[in-house]
Amino acid sequence: MPPHDPDSLVRALRTEIVTGALEPGAPMREVALAERFGVSRTPIREALTKLEGYGLVERDGRTLRVTAPDPERILNTYNVRIALEGEAAAEAAEHRQLSDLVELESLIARDRTLDRPSDAQRIETNLEFHAALWRAAHNPVLVELLERLQFHLTNAPHSTLSVGDRWAESLDEHEAIVAAIDARDPERARQLASAHMSTARELRIRLLREHARSRR
Repeated sequence: MPPHDPDSLVRALRTEIVTGALEPGAPMREVALAERFGVSRTPIREALTKLEGYGLVERDGRTLRVTAPDPERILNTYNVRIALEGEAAAEAAEHRQLSDLVELESLIARDRTLDRPSDAQRIETNLEFHAALWRAAHNPVLVELLERLQFHLTNAPHSTLSVGDRWAESLDEHEAIVAAIDARDPERARQLASAHMSTARELRIRLLREHARSRR
């Protein structure tokens, strides 16, 4: 069923920004989007207001456009996520339930069966795994913070998961984090999750530099 309420529209448009279907600078016009999704302009306007609050769209005169990547904002977001992802993994190790483990393990198993996934697939499946890990912490405030931070990385150019062997390495790291959560070892889980995000940050710095050089 096509999205009709503002929150569903936010998720749908966020996915298009994540996957590159909506590129930086693309106009976000209420009338065109309302026709596309088959809704009135009111839920579209509410969705765009939320996306603007998340920093995914910005005003260019009277037109809203998909926000161009901001290297400083992206790196600052990674710095905070390194700490919060570690905390989420530690809390998951203390509070996880069997259903949380089953979900995390099934997501890893699914991802290992993907045959040469696209950049967009890697982004989406990775988001799903991390969202499941956050939920396993059973800390709604922490989940809310991480969800908001994730929005700030959605329009970063390309995925770090498509660099070299990073996809396979990332799945191994996910598996190790889940093993620590299963063993109820919060410090090990914290260390592995923080290191996982630190590696992503270093790869992102590399991608941002390459992106900057390509535009000269």
